[in-house]
Amino acid sequence: MQCPFAQAGGRPRPAESYNLIMNLDAIQAALRESNIDGWLFYDHHHRDPIAAHILGLDPNAHITRRWYYFIPAAGEPRKLVHRIEQGRLDSLPGSRVLYSGWQELAVRIEAMLSGFSTIAMQYSPNNDIMYISMVDAGTVEFVRSLGKRIVSSANLVSQFEAVLSAEQMETHSVAQRAIDNILAEGWQEIARYLRPSFGSPVPYTEYDHVQWLANAMRREGLIWEHGPNVSVNANCSDSHYEPTADNTARINDGDFVLIDIWGRLENPGSVYYDITWTGVVGREPSEREQLVFETVRNARDAAIAAVEQAFAQDRPIRGFEADDAARAVITAVGFGDYFTHRTGHNIAEEIHGPGAHLDNLETHDESLLLPNTCFSVEPGIYLPDFGVRSEIDMMTAPGKAWVTGKIQTELVRI
Repeated sequence: MQCPFAQAGGRPRPAESYNLIMNLDAIQAALRESNIDGWLFYDHHHRDPIAAHILGLDPNAHITRRWYYFIPAAGEPRKLVHRIEQGRLDSLPGSRVLYSGWQELAVRIEAMLSGFSTIAMQYSPNNDIMYISMVDAGTVEFVRSLGKRIVSSANLVSQFEAVLSAEQMETHSVAQRAIDNILAEGWQEIARYLRPSFGSPVPYTEYDHVQWLANAMRREGLIWEHGPNVSVNANCSDSHYEPTADNTARINDGDFVLIDIWGRLENPGSVYYDITWTGVVGREPSEREQLVFETVRNARDAAIAAVEQAFAQDRPIRGFEADDAARAVITAVGFGDYFTHRTGHNIAEEIHGPGAHLDNLETHDESLLLPNTCFSVEPGIYLPDFGVRSEIDMMTAPGKAWVTGKIQTELVRI
């Protein structure tokens, strides 16, 4: 599953990092490898942040008129900008053409694309991968009216947005080691409140433990978005539950507990680590809890195995295929209706990154899982009275794929 752009990564996402230099040679090599004649970027009022980042443009620039940038598989790129915003693409290589009126714009676009047939755009057929569908339907219709075949840029975006450098992979490892340790200590923290060495149990809530986890991550120099999430019993069945000071449940003996925790180093370009574990408080799990946990665990492991085998065999694997591997296990046991989200998401400097997701439920993600990318594997079963999710992260490289942190094999006993 080698590709000529697998080492093109390193993609800090914050606004201050939009001084990246577009790698024209790598983009053109990718286009030739994919048998695509060119890649057409288009923006208006920042409707396509993907284009801004790949091209290294200022995300805060004042854009009031449409601009177009076409990278052919070979040769000089072409710019098309409005006369009152002539300098909008000056940071990019290529020849520049100006327009004012809509009739002139149509003529200029036709000339820009003359001689090219297959054009990649931020488009997904049937909106199957909505994360990539940035181009409006009217623009797609117009380009097609010129006799062009439009293909999705989804794999190109993954190659230039989700592929990680060695340094970025190491930041993930640093976050992994810190969060794995914090989670392990956190289970003991719950036990200390519920079963103190002296005296009676101290009231301790989901929100209290969120605060404990957050403080522990801050001490390790980690940052994150929202969360972390701590849920008990029926709250575990809300996969995006988030306790607050005013809306929280107390953690008691006999409860079922789910903890979802994620974070990354503060420096730009660092990569998230994101995991979910479950456990029971002061007792052994019931047969039903054990069945649900084992089913989720087996589904997780089936997806892991599918990815590992594909990479070991140098065989392409797409996001939906890994989702299918996990979902088949859960469906076979009769819990298919209770697995209500995708199996995993791409991970980069954003917790939900721009690469391929393990998804054949919410979307039909045909994007390739590329070497040197990171993603979660997190199937779940959410019943009315409790829910189980088991989440690990995977990293890939040419010829191999692996789980980056600890793997839960049995329910935690608190």
